[in-house]
Amino acid sequence: MDISPIYRQYYALLLRHAYKMLGSYNDAEDMVQEVFARYDRLEEQDVRHEKAYLVRMVTNRCLNFIKSARKKREVYTGIWLPEPLVTAYSSSQEPGHRLERQEETTYAMLIMLQELSGMERAVFLLKETLGYSYPDIAEATGKSEANCRKIFSRAKAKLAECRREPVLRAPNADAIVKAFMHASETGNKEALLELLASDVVVKSDGGGKVRTAIFPILGKERVAALMCGIVPRGFLADGHMLVLVNGSPGVVIVKDGAAVTVLSFHLTADSRRIESIYMIKNPDKLQHVTIPDAMLS
Repeated sequence: MDISPIYRQYYALLLRHAYKMLGSYNDAEDMVQEVFARYDRLEEQDVRHEKAYLVRMVTNRCLNFIKSARKKREVYTGIWLPEPLVTAYSSSQEPGHRLERQEETTYAMLIMLQELSGMERAVFLLKETLGYSYPDIAEATGKSEANCRKIFSRAKAKLAECRREPVLRAPNADAIVKAFMHASETGNKEALLELLASDVVVKSDGGGKVRTAIFPILGKERVAALMCGIVPRGFLADGHMLVLVNGSPGVVIVKDGAAVTVLSFHLTADSRRIESIYMIKNPDKLQHVTIPDAMLS
């Protein structure tokens, strides 16, 4: 059968779902391509509901992948962080842009999802982002409705134990990020301290391929000292620019025309200070980062 219309209709949805499940854009792409390759070999009469069938296939493949991925992460060098999705910065408030952002998941939330088991993640995403009913979730996961309800409650409880749920486009985020980068670039430690929450944390992912701190850096004094120490040693490379990282203001640092670091920020509830900073430096996780057509700072 000709799956071209089905591919065009559901590819983006399936890719978003797989990315949220896995935290890896590369693996999500591979997963969705495999699903469509298998779907292409099916007889048309074997599929009653295309979307439900495809979502179930992607979900189950992701669950199998997560089991093997957990073993790899046990021997991963340093902190494992998800692959960031970087797009050109836009301050537009047009309805279309708002709708697009509503479908995104913040980078901080993506990290929180990785703390759930594979099944908890699947049930949570099917319910919260795809709007599935419990009967539909049960069919997609092979669990009973009652079990799905318990799994969803457990997932919600675990997420509630984490830091406050991130807001996609927090008020004043753009200004805070710009001020942070300016203070770092100029070595203004006092300005940095004003921008950081007292319990701010920096997590870096180099994957053993790029030198980074293998443990989180905690507290605003240590974080300010870190930035004032690494910037003079070439941390900002050829320059940096404001971008959107998973829908929220962030920074990409460029060297020789390629991204070498992506910074993502999570602000406090009042959007006045930075609560978390994520530094993604593992080159394998920056392959999909294209440099927007913008002036480097």
